[in-house]
Amino acid sequence: MRLSDHVAQQLLALIQSSDFKAGQRLPAERTLAAQLNVSRASLREAIQQLNTQGILRSQVGSGTYLTSQTSQWTQRSVDPLAALMLSDPQYRYDVLEARIALESSTTWHAALRASPDDKDKILQCFEQMIRYQQSGDTEQSARADAQFHLAVAEASHNLVLVQVMRGLFDLVLSSVTQNRDIIMFVHDSPETITHLTAQHEALVKAIIDGDAARARHVVNEHLGYVRNTLIQADEDLARRERAARLQTLPSTLTDSALP
Repeated sequence: MRLSDHVAQQLLALIQSSDFKAGQRLPAERTLAAQLNVSRASLREAIQQLNTQGILRSQVGSGTYLTSQTSQWTQRSVDPLAALMLSDPQYRYDVLEARIALESSTTWHAALRASPDDKDKILQCFEQMIRYQQSGDTEQSARADAQFHLAVAEASHNLVLVQVMRGLFDLVLSSVTQNRDIIMFVHDSPETITHLTAQHEALVKAIIDGDAARARHVVNEHLGYVRNTLIQADEDLARRERAARLQTLPSTLTDSALP
């Protein structure tokens, strides 16, 4: 388990012991980091994990809020997906592998079988995702992203593939939300979203054009890009954590290493 995962558990324990109420804003990051004796980088990643689980909600310029009473956590904790995503963040790579295997087929068949109504729905989901992104609503843009991929699966008209994707919708939504949070935390730049948007747009065009080979290539390229960006984000976060821990070392220890 990574340091940030331990911090998430510590933060949950602190919230529970402090008797915060649903809707209440948590103390500032600096205060929480000091209370938990952790770096702010690790605290931010822990907060993002709890945002993904729906326990916390962060608003830019406002702060982080508790979304539910701690008395409700017992029911939430038995959700195997929530528990797994919290305890083992590397699980997201398994989810991406499964999505590549599944969506390479759904996009292929969607390009061959999509009806005019299917194409309209896929385009509407894409445009909705863009609107939420432009308004800065990260939660709804992530949901629209997952709905977009589900609409593509439905356009495949393969009942088994559609049922599998519908059954995995919560998993895909959780994965998309977490991936977007991590990528934007580390690579907070318009270019990242622009690149992801261009990939979604290319997929829409391939399906509308009926180009099955192109559709499969685009979705594999898209999910591969997400995977590679997450790997880089993990490396950057680990580097930040090491730097933050170095800053907390006593000055006499760091000075002793100097000639």
